[in-house]
Amino acid sequence: MQNQHMPPDRHLERAEDAPAKPEDRGDGGKQHGGLSEESSRAAESARNKAEQVRRVAEAAREVRDQQREALETLREERERVREVRETARTAGEEARAAAEAARDAAMAAVQATTEMLEATLEHMKVVEQMRRALRETPDLSTGGSN
Repeated sequence: MQNQHMPPDRHLERAEDAPAKPEDRGDGGKQHGGLSEESSRAAESARNKAEQVRRVAEAAREVRDQQREALETLREERERVREVRETARTAGEEARAAAEAARDAAMAAVQATTEMLEATLEHMKVVEQMRRALRETPDLSTGGSN
């Protein structure tokens, strides 16, 4: 576990430092210790290679975990952006509806004002007719009976 955070290429360098297999030494695997020394060295070499493979696999797992976390972060960010867009779309629809309601209210106010002005004009015409009628009627109070 001490080399857990070592880059994969460094694992390979350490593997190169491991003792060579007996058959790679060029003496045919026969040394002073005989067959048991050869077996011992082969077992050590196999352990070293297995450790190297384990380290590389661990490094690969760490990289996959980091990539998985990065992808999850990206997915979460996209979800937040989608939610913001949805909120903005909803707000836009609400603003449009409010603007339409305000326009309808303004049109209703204009219509009401028009109707009020027409009614006022009609009243003014009636008042004017009454004034004319009053001017044209003879004054009965001054009467000419005497």
